[in-house]
Amino acid sequence: MNEEIQMILDMAEEQMTASITHLEKAFIKIRAGKANPVMLSSVTVDYYGAQTPLSQVANVNTPDARTLVVQPWEKNLLGEIEKSIINSNLGFNPMNNGDIIIINVPPLTEERRRDLAKQAKSESEDAKIGIRSARQEANKELKKLEISEDLLKNAESDVQDLTDKFITKVENALSVKEAEIMKV
Repeated sequence: MNEEIQMILDMAEEQMTASITHLEKAFIKIRAGKANPVMLSSVTVDYYGAQTPLSQVANVNTPDARTLVVQPWEKNLLGEIEKSIINSNLGFNPMNNGDIIIINVPPLTEERRRDLAKQAKSESEDAKIGIRSARQEANKELKKLEISEDLLKNAESDVQDLTDKFITKVENALSVKEAEIMKV
């Protein structure tokens, strides 16, 4: 096979893999009932005048499936961390016991589960769009090459096979995430 064609295929595969990676990161942020330290990844704390990610000023642990524990490295940050968690609009009600902050993760309501499933579906659609645009870009690059019609058709077929493979990965990831969200 032509080196240029292989390079275009590799580039398309790289872009499609990036879409899958982005989807996996987005799915991690969609909570599925279990407590996970990633739930607090968007929280920033005012640390000596600078907005700093929570993970850089405290340890976040999950002692059980329904509880998050935030243990700041400096005791004087307890109030600031608590305020930041409340202001982050994550729906958590942190409790401060003087040493650590305990957050009970409430069980999801049926309506909230449906909303999260819609959010997961939306993220998977975004990933599919990324994959399709990688396919479109690859096909455009292939058409620029001066190769025979048969070679072009074969290369476009390879790009389509790659696209189908990655779309299937997205659909599988979505079905797993939806099952995880809807499980009570």
